[in-house]
Amino acid sequence: MDFSLSEEQQMYLGLFNDFAANEVARVAEVTDREEAPPLELLKKAAAQGFLGVPIPEQYGGAGLDFLSYTLLLEAVARHCLSTAVTIAIHTSLASMALLLAGSETLKERYLTRLASGEVLGSFMLTEPEAGTDARALQTAACRENGHYRVNGIKTWVSNGELAGLHIVVAATPAAGRKDCAMFALEKAAPGLSVGYREPTLGLRGLTLNTVYLEDCWVPAENRFGEEGSGWEVVDRLVDLFRESLAAVSLGAAEGALELGLRFAVERKQFGIAIAEKDAIQAYFGDTKVDIESLRHLVHHAAWLCDAGREFSQEASIAKYKGALVAKEAANKMLQIHGGYGFSEEYAISRFHRDVRALRILGGADEALRQQIAAPELARRGVALKPELY
Repeated sequence: MDFSLSEEQQMYLGLFNDFAANEVARVAEVTDREEAPPLELLKKAAAQGFLGVPIPEQYGGAGLDFLSYTLLLEAVARHCLSTAVTIAIHTSLASMALLLAGSETLKERYLTRLASGEVLGSFMLTEPEAGTDARALQTAACRENGHYRVNGIKTWVSNGELAGLHIVVAATPAAGRKDCAMFALEKAAPGLSVGYREPTLGLRGLTLNTVYLEDCWVPAENRFGEEGSGWEVVDRLVDLFRESLAAVSLGAAEGALELGLRFAVERKQFGIAIAEKDAIQAYFGDTKVDIESLRHLVHHAAWLCDAGREFSQEASIAKYKGALVAKEAANKMLQIHGGYGFSEEYAISRFHRDVRALRILGGADEALRQQIAAPELARRGVALKPELY
């Protein structure tokens, strides 16, 4: 099995790395310090076609494979996790939702605008009482006279205040309370209001908002597929998002390692660079092993996705392992910085804060571990209860 990158993938990898090094790195510290999304940077990414990498050309995207898309996220996350996650939410969830389940009319109306970066997208699933237990939706969409009346509250909506288009997951009581559907809602939709932005430990360039839907009327044609068909698509989107976060974790670990190496070579104690110390070298060796192990998990899951094969388990494994690798890398490299690592003046402190979110986003570690174990136990007649998302 050969996972060597093709010439085209290598070419795009060069473009992604150049953009990340020349543009993303330049504004990463400002993004974090000002706690503001890098809007000008996102415009530049859109102009390069980077907000629609896996979207077909007929809908305004670059038409690249999913592995190439993970290379983009890895490159961006090497310098700024906030920007990488913003792109992942927009592409892996909002745009891919339309691609997988939207009607041709919705694709032409909205997907082309998302792929080109004309508007940003959000994906509204989480609620106050529906986090890991995502199927406990309270937001409901009731059909009335050719429209749907949507009522509910969505929390932790990434890109909430930036998005021009929201993809909303809502229960459809007519099809049964446990069923759901997805709807495309424009930012100006009557009854939709973006509220409180969460102050966060890390990812300070990512906007996370509570969004209120109060008698929000949505045209029936803005529904994805048939009533009650939403969970199958949501499950697929979650797989794509977890694989995306694994790529983000890979980039974050690489970025942290680079910061540690740079500091250790320049920092001198007892007359020599600390990079010459055995203990410091062990940190680098362990981190490099973790990074290369994670790279294979990420590339394997992406390869399965591109081959049209089932990759849910592999995406969950890559995401779970990725969050741990990123955490360990940031922690070890901060330790190498010593007291300087505890200072906000050094970028490693930002990485240390940012990677903590990766163990929660896209499924908490505890839930993923159970989900990964479930098939192994099921083959032995043991079913996990409650059934986790």
